[in-house]
Amino acid sequence: MPDRRILAYVVAGAVFALDRLTKMAIEARLSFFDTFKVIPGFFDIVRSENRGVAFGILDASNAGWRTPLLIAASIAAVVMIGAMVWKTERLSRASLWGFGLILGGAAGNLFDRAVAGRVTDFLLFYVGSYQWPTFNIADSAIDIGAAVLIIDLIRSKRQAAHVS
Repeated sequence: MPDRRILAYVVAGAVFALDRLTKMAIEARLSFFDTFKVIPGFFDIVRSENRGVAFGILDASNAGWRTPLLIAASIAAVVMIGAMVWKTERLSRASLWGFGLILGGAAGNLFDRAVAGRVTDFLLFYVGSYQWPTFNIADSAIDIGAAVLIIDLIRSKRQAAHVS
């Protein structure tokens, strides 16, 4: 039977590929002024760039250290998660999926920062004048992966409590 840890790397590779394909399609087909309404009043596809981190934090900063710091932090995260998956043989299937999603998302955004110094975002959800900051497939994978890990942790703690 193949090593179960490979699942996390396959998931990460799939997330990375999907993230790159969607960002390339957005960059090739949409200007910064275009809006494609998917569900009017709720969901649009737009094109924006984020030179900072989640929710545009540090986006407005012109500090010369911003991009190198974010690249270094992203490299550290990718290496740390990749090593955690490789060295931990007793991860549950759900944890492997969670770490794979996070690893792929982190690698996708790292690629953008290293190549272009910014991340392309394009998914925009809103209701009336309230809107969530734009995000991308990599961001979604990181969030879903974190949720999977939290749910798996809670579930395993409950199972351990019922056993003892």
